[in-house]
Amino acid sequence: MRGLALIALLSVMADPAIAGQSVTLRADITDADGIVTLSDLFEVTGPAGKTVLATRAGASIVLDAGPVQASARRSGLDWANREGLRRIIVVSGSDGSNTSISTRANVEVLTYARSLSAGESVGPADLVWAKVAAEPADAPHDAEAIMGLVARRPLRAGSVVSLRDVTAPMVIKAGDLVTLTYENDGITLSLQAKAMAAAALGDAVMVENPTSRKVVQAVASGPGTAVVGPAADQFRRRTSTQLAQR
Repeated sequence: MRGLALIALLSVMADPAIAGQSVTLRADITDADGIVTLSDLFEVTGPAGKTVLATRAGASIVLDAGPVQASARRSGLDWANREGLRRIIVVSGSDGSNTSISTRANVEVLTYARSLSAGESVGPADLVWAKVAAEPADAPHDAEAIMGLVARRPLRAGSVVSLRDVTAPMVIKAGDLVTLTYENDGITLSLQAKAMAAAALGDAVMVENPTSRKVVQAVASGPGTAVVGPAADQFRRRTSTQLAQR
């Protein structure tokens, strides 16, 4: 009798239904309603797939792989994470398509080592490489590409770096008095003008002559300086080329 009970126990323990269901990450990880569940990440249905992992407020959210794996196990799912992923990007999508994620998967990408405020400059210590399930289409592959640029908006530590996150630093603020220079054929003329808006290096900016009140378009050439005329076009082209090569 005891032997039959032991056999029955071993039979139950060997039942695949008792073991965790093996799952793998979807190729395209999207979420349609802002509620990220296990079924958004894995090919799974039923109650386990409805387990909520996070809520997405923006266009994307980055999940830590460890808590995702633990949540999956509690729901009876076994994600081995053999690729050693540290973060998983979930983006908005209603039809399974994912235009903001590239086809490269399980890759090393740049992430923010700390949270940055809007307007704060990105330095070498602010970036760290991490392995994620997929990368944004505009993810930079070289840290030098964003060094010295500034955050367009608050950026959260651990989120994946995107070129849309940053912009060139402002060299002119609205209301600044700037030195406006005209150069052509060896002739150089300079005067003081008031900037009507903020501008980054190479940006067009409207400036006003305080004496005549005439407003002209110039190009920001440095902190407190702007150029007009042929030099402005040359400076803008040169700056655009330099930024594209970063």
